[in-house]
Amino acid sequence: MSEPPLEILYRDDDLIAINKPSGLLVHRSLIDKHETRFAIQLLRDQIGQRVYPMHRLDKPTSGVLLFALNQATARLLTQQFTDGLVQKEYLAVVRGYTDDAGHIDHPLKEQLDRIADAQADPNKEAQAAVTDYQRLATVELPFAVGRYATARYSLVRAWPRTGRKHQIRRHMKHIFHPIIGDTTHGDGRHNDFFRQQFDNQRLLLAARRMELTHPLTGLRLVITAGLDAPFAALVQSLWGMEIKKQDDLI
Repeated sequence: MSEPPLEILYRDDDLIAINKPSGLLVHRSLIDKHETRFAIQLLRDQIGQRVYPMHRLDKPTSGVLLFALNQATARLLTQQFTDGLVQKEYLAVVRGYTDDAGHIDHPLKEQLDRIADAQADPNKEAQAAVTDYQRLATVELPFAVGRYATARYSLVRAWPRTGRKHQIRRHMKHIFHPIIGDTTHGDGRHNDFFRQQFDNQRLLLAARRMELTHPLTGLRLVITAGLDAPFAALVQSLWGMEIKKQDDLI
């Protein structure tokens, strides 16, 4: 059975961006040493040329994933990411009612992967990490999950201002609103509830938008990714009436 092609969101002579599916690793990792499918390999085979990943997305996170198509472009883009000039926007479903908006400034200790981060210093001090978020909608469901008679959830947009590993997932846990489906930093009872009630099998976090300056043309480039069918259906089921006028959400 042939591999389905990756969805290409943008491509020119120097850059290519895909909508990475949830469950696909970007590159080989000891996180899942038995995995044989990687975004780098699949995209390389699909377009017939080498690609250079410019950032990470966790395996369970879907959405915009950007690659350079040559080393010169990769160097220029790396500087933009290093300087914090690339803007990223995510959509997430979290436990509880968040504030209308929030600014999370909480340093994070680096989490290392023995392959991808083999050269990193394991004793490095916690690094500055900042995430902004906005609550888009809430829902209260008539189910007892844990000690409460009902279960509350929020749909949020999040903007990581720094690029630490698992940053949004760890920051939302830090403010006691973990992302649904997060088996590492989340709440197992609510994860189980979403599996049983909505047949949700994924982390409810998606990279929806990336904005950067094209390193060759100097023009501002905005790349957006739609939600996959299960995520979109869940959002529609929970918040259809509230988000029907916000076409960019699903």
